[in-house]
Parts: sequence; C-alpha cells; structure tokens
Amino acid sequence: MKQVTIYTDGACSGNPGPGGWGALLIWSGYECEIYDGEAEATNNRMELIAALNALNSLKEPCSIDLYTDSRYVHDGVLKWINGWERNGWRTVDRKPVKNMELWQQLKAAYARHKIRWHWVKGHAGHYENRRVDELARKGIEKVVQS
Repeated sequence: MKQVTIYTDGACSGNPGPGGWGALLIWSGYECEIYDGEAEATNNRMELIAALNALNSLKEPCSIDLYTDSRYVHDGVLKWINGWERNGWRTVDRKPVKNMELWQQLKAAYARHKIRWHWVKGHAGHYENRRVDELARKGIEKVVQS
C-alpha cells in the first residue's frame, strides 16, 4: 500500500465570506499541491473540503498520515462522526449536524484508506502547515479575482 503524507488547511476572509482550501500530498519523493476556493464559505467548510479533496485525489487506497490544524476536522473524525451517524446526523443537542453532506462525503472518502489523523497547532511555525495555509489563501484570491 502506497504511503502518503497529507497536510490540509482551510481559510476564510470573513466567516462566512470568500473561502479557500489547500492540500499538500507527499509520497515517494514527490509532492503535489492542490487548492481552490468558494465565493461564500466558512472556515470549517473549507477545512473539511481540503481533507475531502486531498483524499479524493488519490487514485488507489493508501496508508496516510493526514495533518490538519483544524480541531473541527480532527475531533469530528476521531470523536463525533460515528455518534452523529447513529443519531441520524444530529448532535447531542438533537440539532442537525452542520456541513452534514461534507461529513458524509469525508467518511466515504476516508473509508477507502488507512489513515492516521494528526492535529498540528496552526500558525506556530510548522513548515508544511504554513505551506497549506498559503495555498488556502491562494484559493481565496482565486475566487475574489473571478
């Protein structure tokens, strides 16, 4: 199984506002940067889309170390998603899960792979996290200039 390291980030100019996401995929000495944006988004939506698009860009099942600075994504995957699903995509307060369709897509995407999820502190000098933050900002620029 191919070993891939993925770094993801999302950003918004305003929350909600123009949003961007970025991902860096590293395997066998190769690197691939992907990014894009949406005219109207939230930080959490962009964080989810970054992870989702990174996973969906892989053409075969892989062993992955995925790094995110989003507690929302990290804790959502490791602590909350199975409970939400059991509760009909409702929170413990019985409210609908925000970004439900993205969570459902993310769960389907990561089911194909063996993933170790890692949280990194954002804006703390972590080189790859800084790179994906720059990609997310490029995603914002792309939609603002359109």
